[in-house]
Formats: sequence, structure tokens, C-alpha cells
Amino acid sequence: MKNLIYFFALLLANSVIGQNTYLHCGKILDTKNGKVLETKTIVISADKIMAVEDGYIQPSSPDDGVIDLKDKTVMPGFIDMHVHLEMETNPQEYLEGFTLNDADVAYNTIDFAQRTLMAGFTTVRDLGGSGINVSLRDAINSGKVEGPRIFTAEKALATTGGHADPTNGVKDELQGDPGPKDGVVNSIDDAKKAVRQRYKNGADLIKITATGGVLSVAKSGQNPQFTLEEIKAICETAKDYGFHVAAHAHGDEGMQRAVLGGVKTIEHGTLMSAETMQLMIEHDAYLVPTITAGKSVTEKAKIPDYYPDVVVGKALDIGPKIQDTFGKAYKKGVGIAFGTDAGVFLHGENAKEFGYMVEAGMPEMKALQSATITNAKILNMETEIGQLQPGFIADIIATNDNPVENIKTTENVIFVMKSGKIYKK
Repeated sequence: MKNLIYFFALLLANSVIGQNTYLHCGKILDTKNGKVLETKTIVISADKIMAVEDGYIQPSSPDDGVIDLKDKTVMPGFIDMHVHLEMETNPQEYLEGFTLNDADVAYNTIDFAQRTLMAGFTTVRDLGGSGINVSLRDAINSGKVEGPRIFTAEKALATTGGHADPTNGVKDELQGDPGPKDGVVNSIDDAKKAVRQRYKNGADLIKITATGGVLSVAKSGQNPQFTLEEIKAICETAKDYGFHVAAHAHGDEGMQRAVLGGVKTIEHGTLMSAETMQLMIEHDAYLVPTITAGKSVTEKAKIPDYYPDVVVGKALDIGPKIQDTFGKAYKKGVGIAFGTDAGVFLHGENAKEFGYMVEAGMPEMKALQSATITNAKILNMETEIGQLQPGFIADIIATNDNPVENIKTTENVIFVMKSGKIYKK
């Protein structure tokens, strides 16, 4: 009865201010309760869901629209917690750092963002670029270009010579001595200043590279690269500015320092031990697995001259291990946040991650929840996105099949609505 009163009150209010849209849904994904419901109508007004009703409700006004999704499965827009919208893998990627202007990169991001949205990902976390990702976020928010809702780390934080040091691989006279302004940290004071600089530059969160990485032009892919004290300083300062912290990490020691230092998510987690898994459970930290990226770098490393020689060995070592570690972490009880590292592979193919997660032992519904309610919670938007409920933002997608029965259907999203606006129909 309460929902019915709410429905009619909003219907009356919105009859004055504009058109409503009625989605007739054969099935909808109830992410909160882990159920698939049948024969529902979702009523959207402006950018919000105003009601979810049983049956196929007909509009009360001739100005209202109806969209027939009776043979589809409808669900909240997906959330990818690890993308890089400033770049996309290609054999010239390392050269492009010297040949592309900022304007070139910015134009490229438009296509990457559109592909991401068309694939059903209405919200993403961009975990590191040059700062163009901030401008992309703002351009999308202002309606100048199409793309997902972006939470960006702006420039990731590194140590000198570590993963995300922007001068790795550059000849000596061009290296300079990058510091906190450039996202390079070598002390507690640097750590605090680097976080504050990200705030000044427009970031929404902080990313650190707690260990070596695969694709950086540096020898190690797994050694720890921050002290515990530096990580604590980063996390404490980030908290002051309303940021959470994500930590790229392949090696176990760096992961442990990151979790003990206060990070919220561990990205990749390749060589995670059972001890670190237990620490993550105790500290309410989440694993963002990025299995698709692991498979992609393994495949690309076998192509002659695709990566620099220093990268190839790391890719062949680290890439194949990510899926297995994910499966162990899930079974251990570590919280899982859906994330792909898109950009390391082609943008728009993010949903492949679902299949790899299921293949490693995660039930389909749990995988779908990791990309909706779990990620919404981490972003502090659990009352706004990730569910199809009255009052939530109308981020809505649809697939031909029921993904709980056929997870691969997520790779072919046929309807996309973001904030009440239809982008794909």
C-alpha cells in the first residue's frame, strides 16, 4: 500500500513537470535480494526511478512513453571499478607517450567512453591517467560527450622508479626529478602533499601503486614500493578529503602493507597469500580482480614486438595467475568488487570479466552483485545506483537472455539508459 501511495503521489507530481517513461520488463534483476523477478513495470521520471510495479502498467498520460522489454532481462547499469579511459592497448602504446598531444589523448577518450557506456557500464572508476580523465568526467557530466559516470583518481601515486613513475624508460636528460606534484612519493611529507595535489587537480579518489607492475618499463612486477608509514600517511590524508584509496598490487608484501595502511581495494592481487586474504577480510578491504587484463597481457606478450622486452617476461609470469588467485580469494571469503583494467584490453569488452569470474567459481548472481550493489557501496552511492528501486538514479540496461542462466549475455547489452536518458535501444 505504501508503495502504491508513493507511486500515485509521484505520478501526480510528474504529470505537471514532464513526460514519464514506462519500461515493460519481462525479467528484472533484484540485486539487493539476489533474485530474478518477472513481469514488472519500471516508471522513470527525469533521471530517477519513481516506481517498480507488478505487471505491465499502462501510462496515464498520452505524453508518457512505453518501452517494450518484455522478452528481455533488465538490470541496473554495471559499475567497473578499474578502467583507464585515456589509453587503449596497441603495439605503438609506448611510443604514443612521446607522439600524442594532450588534445589527441582527449579525442581518443571520447570513443573509449562511448564504447564503455554502450557496453552497459554506466559508472566507472578511472584509476590513473594524466589528468585528462578529470576533464573527460566533467565533459560527460555537462552533457558535452557521451560516457559513463566517472570517479577518477587523476594521476596514480608512485615511488621513484616504481610503477606509475611517469619518467620510467625515458633517457636520462629527460627524466628530471618528479615529485608529489607529478604523483611521485618518497616520504611521509611527499605522501600528504601528493594526495592534496590530487584533490587540487580534481580527483575523486586516490590510487597508489603498492608494488611493481606488469606494463611499466621497470624490472620488477611485484616488489613492494611504498613503506607502511607512507601508505598510512596517504590513507589518513585521503580520509580528510573524503577519498578512499585503491592499491595496484601484484606482490604479497606490498598488498599486506596496503591493507594494514588502510586502502579500500586491492587491484589485481596476483600473488596474494592466504594470510593476506585473511587480513583483507578483517580490514573490510575488497579485491578488484581484473582477470580480463591478465588474460589480455598474456596473449599480447606472445606477439613479437607488441611489448618492450622488459615487459614480456612480467606479462607471461603475472598474467596467467590472476584468475586462479581470484578463485581462491572468493572461496576464502574476501569481498569482491568487479573491475577489469579496461584499456589494457579493448574498451567495451568489460563484460568478459563476468564469464571469467564464473569460470573461477563465483556464482552468476554474485558476480552481477559485485558489479552493482558492492561497487555502489564502495563509492558511497549505495542509495543511488546499483539497484532498480524507487528513488534510485535511472541507470538501467537490458540483455536478451537471463544472465543468471547465461552469463555471456552480458557481453551483448541491447538497451542502455543512464540517468533517465536512453543511449542504446
